[in-house]
Amino acid sequence: MGLSRLAALHGVATSYSPSADVTVSVPDGTVVAVLAALGVDAATPEAVQEALAAAESAAGSRLLPPTLVVWTGEPLPPALTALPPGTELTVRPEEAIRPEETGPVRPARMRTPARDAAPAVSGQAPAVVSASGQAPAVVSVSGQASGAVSVSGQAPGQASGAVSGAPAPGWWTEPPLGVHRLTARAPEQPAESCTLIVAPARVPQPPSRSHGFLVQLYSLLSARSWGMGDLGDLADLASWSGRCLGASFVQVNPLHAAVLGSPTDPSPYRPSSRRFPDPVHLRVESVPEYGHASDRAALDELRRRAAELSDGVLNKGALIDRDAVWELKRQALAILAGVPLTPGRRAEYCDFLARQGPALEDHALWCALAEVHGSDWHGWPAGLRDPRSRETARARGELRDRVDFHCRLAWLTDTQLADAQRAARDAGMAVGIVHDLAVGVHPGGADTWAQQDAFAHGMSVGAPPDAFNARGQDWGLPPWRPDALAASGYAPFRGLLRGILGRAGALRIDHVMGLFRLWWVPEGRPPTEGTYVSQDAEAMLAVLVLEAHRAGTVVVGEDLGTVEPGVREALARRGVLGTSVLWFERDWAGTGRPLAPEEWRTDCLATATTHDLPSTAARLTGDHVTLRHRLGLLTRPLDQERTEDGADTAEWLGLLSRLGLLPEGGGDEEAAVRAVHRFLLRTPARMTGVWLPDTMGDRRPQNLPGTWDEYPNWRLPIADAEGRPVTLEELAASPRLHRLMEVLNPRQEPGRTRTAPPGARPS
Repeated sequence: MGLSRLAALHGVATSYSPSADVTVSVPDGTVVAVLAALGVDAATPEAVQEALAAAESAAGSRLLPPTLVVWTGEPLPPALTALPPGTELTVRPEEAIRPEETGPVRPARMRTPARDAAPAVSGQAPAVVSASGQAPAVVSVSGQASGAVSVSGQAPGQASGAVSGAPAPGWWTEPPLGVHRLTARAPEQPAESCTLIVAPARVPQPPSRSHGFLVQLYSLLSARSWGMGDLGDLADLASWSGRCLGASFVQVNPLHAAVLGSPTDPSPYRPSSRRFPDPVHLRVESVPEYGHASDRAALDELRRRAAELSDGVLNKGALIDRDAVWELKRQALAILAGVPLTPGRRAEYCDFLARQGPALEDHALWCALAEVHGSDWHGWPAGLRDPRSRETARARGELRDRVDFHCRLAWLTDTQLADAQRAARDAGMAVGIVHDLAVGVHPGGADTWAQQDAFAHGMSVGAPPDAFNARGQDWGLPPWRPDALAASGYAPFRGLLRGILGRAGALRIDHVMGLFRLWWVPEGRPPTEGTYVSQDAEAMLAVLVLEAHRAGTVVVGEDLGTVEPGVREALARRGVLGTSVLWFERDWAGTGRPLAPEEWRTDCLATATTHDLPSTAARLTGDHVTLRHRLGLLTRPLDQERTEDGADTAEWLGLLSRLGLLPEGGGDEEAAVRAVHRFLLRTPARMTGVWLPDTMGDRRPQNLPGTWDEYPNWRLPIADAEGRPVTLEELAASPRLHRLMEVLNPRQEPGRTRTAPPGARPS
């Protein structure tokens, strides 16, 4: 009982429910190991009692929780409204508040009055002056002990739905948006501090209806690519599809920095760092210094070898070789680094370095050290494993040139990412580039080295056993420690979001349920022996909404699979869109039949497939079952799998036919793909995503979960229905693509041009 209570106080589950009528107990050894990763000793009964006494004492005596969230225009949290009379509060605004929002800031002090007295402020609270010259509000908390504020009739502490009534008390003045430090001094009690997050109620929203492409960037080769798709290709895709197809967005895979070394992990979902982009995506010729390099012969030779890589992928059946591409680009970028920057370019670079600060220095130093000592910092010399050690400081000086090289690569990549977003908006896209945020990072990469205190070492994120995977999943990604995040005022999360949102039109969050809880697997244990560890979801959401608001970006959460009750509702309340995939949208609580289009949710990105699922053509033809059988992944006889899959597909096709969305009749795979997208347009979904390989009839998945060497995950170019790789230029001229996109954008919009498919005559 003591261990369960201790675990609950630290957000560690001792049981979980994979379904409504099933409860599974977590092994005590797992609970003890997870608590140890959180800095809590529970190895013996005596240690449990000691830790429990300390935790209960701390929780019972606190005036304030570790983090308080105030949503603009919504009732105050109970912890503020229930403060004792006479409590003096000091709010220290965050130092990093943007000047255009608040201007200079300084601490504000106030005191709660005696019970039943009129609100009074201790002294005159200093004004907080905005750039406009007006004085934005400062928190002024009354000691009016009127009990906790309830939202929508619910008891304090419960998740709330839409806010109704319950206006803020008269003594409350809205503070500036931001992450502040709140200190409370109650009579005859020691002072306490907590993080105060003031956030708008919702993230920015996309247009009422829009459509766009979903693509894995590496798979999109053009005539100018160096063996894989790059940021020049992304800008070109956005510019063309925005102008000619009425597209509002292009969603890409995570472009995070990969772990250095060869062979590297090709998965974009297991990066070295989520804070900085990967320079392998650079379009080398678009770097301004390219035209001024003196060693033209070397650059021409590198371009020739890059053309051979592309030719192998497009014409000779070769797979995309990220390591080979990076080796060529690394050499070319080293040549460009020798070209002096112009005064204006030097000023831009210095501004970038100043904005990024120590975070970029640490990332670049990890890259430089990895070139010398290998890509897993756990195997480095002991002194270098600590980013703040004397040995590391000495290495920083010795590797100064390499550190600057990697800083420059980050700058160049960031610049081309911004160029892609600018091209998208210039093409009329309402949203632009949708970036993807991976769940976590590689355990030996730059982020875990530079932010060691923020990660739970010896733990890995995964998923519990379910109907699709009886053994559970271990993704090999160390989780953030919720207690460390709270203690830092969520600085790692805020820094991560600011970096990626600054160059995005929208953000997709992979496994968005991780904002609420994650499945932790202790090192050496199977995924079945993991457990859930809860985050402060209110705080994580508030930081997300705050930073998205500041950047003006839409947020889409990938909420497929097992989702805790209430999570989708909480995300929707904050304007975070969900993800709805056609084949999964059934009445699971009732008939089990496909949902009619009008029954779909509005606040979502609706699509026919994702990078982890079969393409639409493969789903319609059953090719995905054949592929899994060939690789030995089926758990039942092939005939049984085919029968069940065929019945599922037939049920959907029957619905499409009854709705009049399949006028061509059955037996035509391309027509059925168009019918699927007509159905998506019938739903009220705000955003409709078209998997770019679907426009060509590609039948191969980009990633096949459960495989490693058995299948070329993350290494396939986009291909047509016969498996022939196609370039961006061929995509743009494809009659099949234009027939599909005519479904989504049938009428010419004023001011837009249209690209006619081959063979079309001007009228």
